[in-house]
Amino acid sequence: MQRIEKRLREGMGLDATTIGSSSLQRTIRLRMKAVGAERVEDYEHLIATSATEWNRLVEAVVVTETWFFRDRQAFAALTDMVLKQWLPAHATGRARILSLPCSSGEEPYSIAMALLDAGVPAARLAVDAVDLSQRVIEKALAGVYGKNSFRGQELSYRDRHFTREGDLYSVRQPARECVTFRQANLLGEGFPLARASYDFIFCRNLLIYFDRVTQQLAFQRLESLLVAGGTLFVGPAEIPLAMENGFTGLNLTMAFACRRATEQANAKRPAAPPRTAKASRRVAMPPPLPKPTPPRGPLAHASRAEAPAAVALEQARRLADGGQLEEAVRLCRAHLDQQGASVDAYYLLGAIHDAQGDPSAREFYRKALYLDPSHYESLLQMALWAEREGDANAARNLRRRAQRREPERQQTS
Repeated sequence: MQRIEKRLREGMGLDATTIGSSSLQRTIRLRMKAVGAERVEDYEHLIATSATEWNRLVEAVVVTETWFFRDRQAFAALTDMVLKQWLPAHATGRARILSLPCSSGEEPYSIAMALLDAGVPAARLAVDAVDLSQRVIEKALAGVYGKNSFRGQELSYRDRHFTREGDLYSVRQPARECVTFRQANLLGEGFPLARASYDFIFCRNLLIYFDRVTQQLAFQRLESLLVAGGTLFVGPAEIPLAMENGFTGLNLTMAFACRRATEQANAKRPAAPPRTAKASRRVAMPPPLPKPTPPRGPLAHASRAEAPAAVALEQARRLADGGQLEEAVRLCRAHLDQQGASVDAYYLLGAIHDAQGDPSAREFYRKALYLDPSHYESLLQMALWAEREGDANAARNLRRRAQRREPERQQTS
């Protein structure tokens, strides 16, 4: 198993700690069962010789559940920027948008539908949708979806953009014609879009699976694909990563949009809409649970977690990733009741409340920092809160504290 984990790390930059070694091994064994491989050695040989099975393993590891208009605030922010900034500055041409990874097509079609519903003509849109998996690309091209792809209370778009066929729904024109699908690897040498320039890129909830080196390479490639002043949408878990790699957030509530720091410093920052405590329970995936951090504060003795406790927190993170926020909160609180004060539990609770637009998130980050005053992720999240509230000095100081921790993180990552 360790050799297969190493192959995944070397082949795709996967950081096994992001999904848990036990979860990764379960995924590998499921693939072994699917192909009839009884021994790990046999399966290791198969993925070394079969590109098809290698790709299926990669898909099983990183392909996450998706649905139309997942994290609606990102689509609302995109629509606002296209209407108020891009169209006034471009009398002709198409707004170029990249969705990567596009999975089975829900995200790129959502992008097209959101902009069409806002009155943007189909002739002014070009959405490129890219994924490593040829299998999901084929599903996206078919454009036929079941009820699991439609969630939430607001489904009026389904009547406008889909044709119902029994229990299935087929994407109609013009949304279909706005999107071009293709199979490719963002980090591959032959990435076919390397010379393209995009006004907006959606690359959400992919980078968290990579190790640090691969993350840096991915951000370099994404930067090369953006036009000057272009906007990158990432998952909420990836905002700290973007900041580490030269981007800065646009302070658009729950949209998780960013630009190159140098460009943002010279641009007029869009007004941030007010944060509200009321939000969809599936609004966003919270930041990832970091590797357990030894506390340095006065409660250090109370936060030592045994292996089962770490598994419980990993389970809580995965529930949060899937939008089951209430259950994730329950597990975190049970962990605190059973194990005592915990940096990682407080940070995850803060991330979940942050994803719901709940200002109490700050209290959880503060508790994490009380246990470990140099906790990197909590420092960055508190810096973002300070920025939203217009306290530039506090944000600067928090980032400086985080930067002092960075050399240590690089040595342990």
